[in-house]
Amino acid sequence: VQLQASGRGLVQAGGSLRLSCAVSSGRTFNSYAMGWFRQAPGKEREFVAAISWNGGSTVYADAVQGRFTISRDNAKNTVFLQMKNLAPEDTAVYYCAADSYGVALTTKMYDYDYWGQGTQVTVSS
Repeated sequence: VQLQASGRGLVQAGGSLRLSCAVSSGRTFNSYAMGWFRQAPGKEREFVAAISWNGGSTVYADAVQGRFTISRDNAKNTVFLQMKNLAPEDTAVYYCAADSYGVALTTKMYDYDYWGQGTQVTVSS
């Protein structure tokens, strides 16, 4: 399974950015729940958002609730993270991840089996 994240960028505070993660797998994409995590310099990787296999359920970290939206296009094997009203504290490397169990949404890193390479998001004040 390969996950390829894209959409890195430098934006000003209050701006928007959309990340994409394309998944290549022998299994059908809609058998995976998907998540986004991020890691800021000097900090541990943290959960951002997750979406169920059919997009019917989502969960967000408190820090991004109301500003970020996770979505997926199963026909294109891609998951998205739309980020609005960005703040400097959102600066981090963002990682997409796939949960092959996929039955229930999880915020725990260890539940995700496959990870993308990360994409840098920098928000200037």
